Amino acid sequence: MTLRKPRISDASSIAAISLEVWIGTYLKRGVNSFFADFALAEFTVPRTEAFLRDPREFLLVSENEEGIDGFIRLSSGRKAPVPGCSDTEITTLYVQPRHHGKGVGKSLLKAAFQHCRDNDVSSVWLATNAENAAAIGFYRARGFVQVGETHFSIQDQNYLNNVYSRQLD
Repeated sequence: MTLRKPRISDASSIAAISLEVWIGTYLKRGVNSFFADFALAEFTVPRTEAFLRDPREFLLVSENEEGIDGFIRLSSGRKAPVPGCSDTEITTLYVQPRHHGKGVGKSLLKAAFQHCRDNDVSSVWLATNAENAAAIGFYRARGFVQVGETHFSIQDQNYLNNVYSRQLD
């Protein structure tokens, strides 16, 4: 496994992983047009290229001998939905399911923490679906504490998310 900053040419791989992980995580009993339309509009190459070019975004990809198998995205200047959090959000940490348990997520998170420390960021926050037990367990095991709740909205539908924060040593 190699961690590196992504290139613009990685946008399609990052978009594909985003689709795979999001659909696999949240659409457990089938895919309807409401969620398919959202995912296909959200996880596109042009949108991915836009955040790869944005100086407020920091991304790292994990790459194995076949290609990219995961990535992390930190966004600075992001107001948290609850008070007391920094303005640095872990916007996305996605690892292909077949690579879970291989240390990819841990390595990406550790490298992101180091990037934050190197840039005088003392804490990070994130939001995850309140029903995503695997993600919640992963983040809690790495020192994140729940500090509130918010909602993720798709059109007029709202989904409960937990907000977590972690101080960086």
